[in-house]
Amino acid sequence: MSETKQDDSQDADRNWRSTCYEIIFEADTPAGKTFDVLLLIAILLSVLSLMLESVDSIQQKNPVLLRSAEWFFTILFTIEYSLRIACAPRPLRYIFSFYGVVDLLAILPTYLVALPIFHERAQGLSVIRALRLLRAFRIFKLAHMLSEAKSLREAIWASRAKIAVFLTFILISVVIVGSAMHLIERGTPGFDSIPESMYWAIVTMTTVGYGDISPVTPAGKTMAACMMMLGYCMIIVPTGIVSAEIASAGGKMVTTRTCPNCMSEGHDQDAQYCKYCSEEL
Repeated sequence: MSETKQDDSQDADRNWRSTCYEIIFEADTPAGKTFDVLLLIAILLSVLSLMLESVDSIQQKNPVLLRSAEWFFTILFTIEYSLRIACAPRPLRYIFSFYGVVDLLAILPTYLVALPIFHERAQGLSVIRALRLLRAFRIFKLAHMLSEAKSLREAIWASRAKIAVFLTFILISVVIVGSAMHLIERGTPGFDSIPESMYWAIVTMTTVGYGDISPVTPAGKTMAACMMMLGYCMIIVPTGIVSAEIASAGGKMVTTRTCPNCMSEGHDQDAQYCKYCSEEL
């Protein structure tokens, strides 16, 4: 009789873990989608609370409200983090994964700030502010709900060689133009050294154009015009490279199913085994 009760208890525990895993780590079910939507709202509200707290006038008028909101979201994300550990087939694999570290950083700063050690000295105030700013890492939790993030990351990684060549060309252009502008505009404020001239070249090539440094000689203005035109032409290159990789991938649909062994996402809809560790999904 006792063995039957023990078996029923183990079955109930497995069923609970399986249901919790499906809701938290999967987004292909109604319950999973609802969980992700609620989590998305909580993340955005917590980041909004952080932004409002950085405004002195709002923080001084509503210190209790902002503090209460911060603890509310911290406790909420702590429960979520605990549930992820509890239902994950391999808890340590999740804890030390990228998303596991992000989830920990989302709750850790609030608890660290509450420790007495950070309130013993006035110098610690800057440390407290830095710890609180780490709460902005909560925005990375949004990646849990982006089903296409895996495809985009793979496309960027596949085009890394082409992007490296592109960045090398930009670096060479900036060094050459910066050196030339230092020679042409010597004596003009902002072109007193090659590094300062390179700064101007970067700002000009990226079409930002702060206007804090500008050439005054005809030769310098001519080179600036060429840099601006080159900048417009170069803007489309990275986008074209990544877009081509995405298109060459065939647009194969992926799901948000998470491998219970390696915690990897982005599997094909008809996949039966994980493409990273070969574990059965």
